[in-house]
Amino acid sequence: MKQKPKRVPTRKILEQLKKMYPDAHCELHFKNPFQLLIATILSAQSTDRQVNKVTQSLFEKYPSPQDFVQLTEEELAEHIRGLGLFRNKSRNILQTCRILVNQYGGEVPQKRDQLESLPGVGRKTANVVLSNAFGVPALAVDTHVHRVANRLALANSKTPLETERQLMKKVPRVLWSDTHHQLIWHGRRCCTARNPKCEVCDLLPYCWYGKNEGEKHKK
Repeated sequence: MKQKPKRVPTRKILEQLKKMYPDAHCELHFKNPFQLLIATILSAQSTDRQVNKVTQSLFEKYPSPQDFVQLTEEELAEHIRGLGLFRNKSRNILQTCRILVNQYGGEVPQKRDQLESLPGVGRKTANVVLSNAFGVPALAVDTHVHRVANRLALANSKTPLETERQLMKKVPRVLWSDTHHQLIWHGRRCCTARNPKCEVCDLLPYCWYGKNEGEKHKK
């Protein structure tokens, strides 16, 4: 495998991503920061589509952390059974809801360290909430962002955290949230883990992976 270039046409990549996905946004359904927090916790090892099916009825019955804390772990687990790791998620969500009620008056905190102290909330989830619920520029790195950023040579890393750090250096802060969504959309719609559609991708002229590895993955 060839080494990734030290200089990447970052500006052109970002401009092309914007052209390709001008309306890119969070595809989880939510009405407030609390619902986004819960939906993002539920999204681990599950698709947004699966989560949205579950939360449509879940949030109608239990719209607030005060409502959630009335449930037992077994009761909540039944509501989210269709999602991966549903028992662990049930336990973490209820613990988080108790903290929100007892320490934050039922509100979702707006500071990263406070968010990351909640059970089931890691850096990616905190970034999603900060960006989409509170308008704080953030680069949430999930599997799609990690994969696409490294294929485009916007990053050269083995971990999501390092990918985030490298993206933060290359992407202007004002574009962090938009770029996060655009990279996710590209990963879901074109630059898939298996059989990426390099031959029809508008980013191919700027893409290290497409030029060097894409041919190997054509059907």
